[in-house]
Amino acid sequence: MKENAVYYNDYLQLQNILNSQHPESFKEGRTPAHDEMLFIVIHQSYELWFKQLLFEADSAIRIMDQPSINDNTPELQTVVHRLNRVITILKLLVHQIDIMETMTPMDFLEFRDLLRPASGFQSWQFKTLEARLGLQFRDRFGKEYYISQLHQPEIDIIKKAEQERSLLHVVNKWLERMPYFNNYSQWADFKPTHTQENVHPFWSTYSNCYSNSLAEAERKNLKEFDALFIEGKEHGQLSATARRAALFIMLYRGYPLFHLPFQLLNSLLEIDEQLSTWRYRHMNMVQRTIGTRIGTGGSTGKEYLKAALDQHYIFKEFAELTSFLIERSKLPELPASLIMQLSFNM
Repeated sequence: MKENAVYYNDYLQLQNILNSQHPESFKEGRTPAHDEMLFIVIHQSYELWFKQLLFEADSAIRIMDQPSINDNTPELQTVVHRLNRVITILKLLVHQIDIMETMTPMDFLEFRDLLRPASGFQSWQFKTLEARLGLQFRDRFGKEYYISQLHQPEIDIIKKAEQERSLLHVVNKWLERMPYFNNYSQWADFKPTHTQENVHPFWSTYSNCYSNSLAEAERKNLKEFDALFIEGKEHGQLSATARRAALFIMLYRGYPLFHLPFQLLNSLLEIDEQLSTWRYRHMNMVQRTIGTRIGTGGSTGKEYLKAALDQHYIFKEFAELTSFLIERSKLPELPASLIMQLSFNM
């Protein structure tokens, strides 16, 4: 073997990884609880995957956090690819709960009290991931104590992440740079079916199309549409400009230039869905395992997890846009000059 050849065991640091499981119940004078080894391995693997999720999210943010992204480079495709990897990892984290649930409540009770006050609530990597994706401090459930059990170096990491540009922030800035409503010459050949003073002809026309698509019980949606897209009401983290661009991409995603932007927006919705699925499965597992008892870290167990599930939707503003879609066959016809820009041209 060559002197500098890489050895599998050394490359993966297996000596450190495989010797890092030290069950409390295995210590001298205690009765070993067989399932504690499984409990440790699963949670260690969760933390390794959280590290990878942070790595992927940080790389996507770096690419998106540029003054512009060249459509003739692989940059946007790279972002979509890495966000899809995030989704796949999150699906794996959901499936790991199946393994955890092979441990019965009585199996867990054999070592549960030995873990206090350690808890998954103390996972600083997961809290950092939420912040990097775009969950703001003001929107956290239990923000008065969500870092109360952490050590100061870990608190500093989370607080730093909360101050940095998140994925949601850089996507908002990217959407704001979409040029399709800044240049009225692109719309010179547009044939509006409805006009409103000081409103772009497309949005005047689309507002009318949307109004005609609503059932009587949905009429209140029109008021919300006008507030968000016509009046530019402040709402969440998406600016009015970014909100319009996102809806426009969703409506006309069939045009070649919008294929990747739509995939990016769709990946954000999928990330939220997988995170909520993971929280839901985690909540049900906790109820199945400890019932109404408090968590080892002192939280309210299932009740805390349910509140976080309901409140921690990071990309919900994109999900809300689906309320304002209409049938594809009734979309306003875009002007030929704009269609040329949205198409692959020689």
